[in-house]
Amino acid sequence: MHPLRIALLLLLLAAPAAAESDGESVAFAADALIFGDAEETDAAVDYLTRRGDADVAASAILALRFGAARRTQLVGLLQHLTGHKAETWHDWMLWQEVHPEIRPHPSFRTLALKVLQEIDPNFLVFFPDQNLRIRLEEIAWGGVPALDGIPALDRPARISAADADYLLDDDLVFGIAINGEARAYPLRILGWHEMVNDVLGGVPVALAYCTLCGAGILYETWLPGRAEPFVFGSSGLLYRSNKLMFDWETLSLWNQFTGEPVSGPLADSGLVLRQRPIAVTSWAAWRARQAETSVLSLDTGYTRDYGSGVVYSDYFDSAALMFPAVVADQRLLAKDFVFGMRTAGAAKAWPLSGFAGGRVIDDALGRQPVVLIGWESRREVLAYDRGAHSFAAASTPDRLLDESGTAWTLSEEALIGPGGERLSRLPGHVAYWFAWDSFVGVASELYEVP
Repeated sequence: MHPLRIALLLLLLAAPAAAESDGESVAFAADALIFGDAEETDAAVDYLTRRGDADVAASAILALRFGAARRTQLVGLLQHLTGHKAETWHDWMLWQEVHPEIRPHPSFRTLALKVLQEIDPNFLVFFPDQNLRIRLEEIAWGGVPALDGIPALDRPARISAADADYLLDDDLVFGIAINGEARAYPLRILGWHEMVNDVLGGVPVALAYCTLCGAGILYETWLPGRAEPFVFGSSGLLYRSNKLMFDWETLSLWNQFTGEPVSGPLADSGLVLRQRPIAVTSWAAWRARQAETSVLSLDTGYTRDYGSGVVYSDYFDSAALMFPAVVADQRLLAKDFVFGMRTAGAAKAWPLSGFAGGRVIDDALGRQPVVLIGWESRREVLAYDRGAHSFAAASTPDRLLDESGTAWTLSEEALIGPGGERLSRLPGHVAYWFAWDSFVGVASELYEVP
C-alpha cells in the first residue's frame, strides 16, 4: 500500500464519528469503496458509517455496481445511512431517483468521472465542467465504449424496395417521407446502430432510436441560425434507461427523448430539436403505400447479425427493464407501448392497445383537434390535424370518412380531401410507457381506452 494511502487510512480509523468531516477524508473513503483493497474498504465503510451522512449514498450506490465482492458491506452502509431496505444496485438507483433532495458529497463528481475514465477515457469529453441539467448520480454506463461503442449510420447506403429481398413482410421498419421522398429504416438494422444521420427530401434529419425505451424519434438537425446541421452519435451513457446522444461539433450530451442538450457547451443554450412525423409499421404495409421507397442496404460498413428478430430479442420479449427507471404512474405496465404527442402547451399518450384491430380515434391534444389512425399489430399510429371535422374508418385502409361521409385520402404528410384540401400530419412517436412517464410524465394526459 502506498504510504500516503496508509496515512489516510489511519486518519479514517481515528476520525471521530461526527456529521461534519474533512472533505479529503470523505473523498478518500468514497474512492476506497471502489478502488481500495479489502483493508481500505473496511476502514472506509466503518468511517462513513460512523459519520452517518447520506450524502455519500451516491458513491456507495456507484460502488455497489462495480464492487460485487463488497456487496454485503455496501448494502449495510446504505441501509444504515438512509433507513431504506434494498439489496441490488438496480433497486438503490430507483431509490436515488425519487430522492433528489439528498445531494451527493462534492467528491462524488471526481469519483464518478474516475470510474468512467477507467472504463473509457473518452467519456470525459462529455463532462468538461460541472454544467449539467440532469443529476450526475443518475447517469449510468450502458455497457459499451464511448463515442462509437454503438456506431451511428451517416448517410447510409440504400436500395430500392424491389432489391430488399432480405426483409420479411412482417419485419418492422421506421417509415419516413419528406417532400415526396420516402425511406424505410428496418428496426433489425437500427437496433445495432440506434442513430442515423441522413437527408430526406432535402431536410437533414437524425433518427434517434433508443432500443431500451422503445422509441424512435425523428429530429430535424438544421436549426435556425446555424451554418451546418448537427451530426449525432450515441454516447454509451444512459439516464433513466434512456440513451444520451451527443453532437460531434460540441460533444454536448442530449436527452434522446426530449431533444434537449443536458451537458457541455450547449447545456444552457435553450435549444430544442424539432420533431418530424415518423411511423413504425410493417415492411409489407410501408411498401404497399410507398412503392417508390428506398430502404437501408445491409451494406452498412459494419459486421453485425442483421437477422430478423435477432438484436435485443431477449429484452423485447421480457417485461423487465434492463436498466433502472421509476414508473411513477402505474396505470400501465412499464413496457406497454404508447403513442405520444407533444406541443408547447400539452402532451398526451394513447396506449397502443387502443388501436387493436385497427382503429380511428377523434381526440384533442390540448386545444389542437387531432385524429389518430392506428394498428396495434404493426405498432403503427398516424396523427393528423382534423380541423373542424370528425372522422371514421372507411372500407379501405387508405381512406377516412368525414362527418358527411366524404372520403379523405391518407398520405405520409397530410390527409387530403376530395377538393385537394390538406390537413397536416402531426409529429408523434411510439415508446414504452416507462420512458414517456419518466420524461413527459406529470405534464401529460393519458387516453383511457374504452
